[in-house]
Amino acid sequence: MGIVLGLLLAPDSGSRTRQRLAAEATRVADAARVVAERAERAAEALGVRMDHYMGREEEVAWKKVQEIREGVQRYSRTVMSS
Repeated sequence: MGIVLGLLLAPDSGSRTRQRLAAEATRVADAARVVAERAERAAEALGVRMDHYMGREEEVAWKKVQEIREGVQRYSRTVMSS
């Protein structure tokens, strides 16, 4: 905001001031675009990591379920054969 006020109050001609404002607006827009791209890449990386960790936790949980099933089956066979 200070930059805009400074440009508006500067003793330049109207066309020069408009050029400077346009250049500053372009610079700010470019900087915002870079920040947005970085944020998007970070969000994508975080999403990939979350998918990996969530998948890993799910995989571990299903292995535990399978172990429990096998244990119940072994116990059932032992009880039935006694």
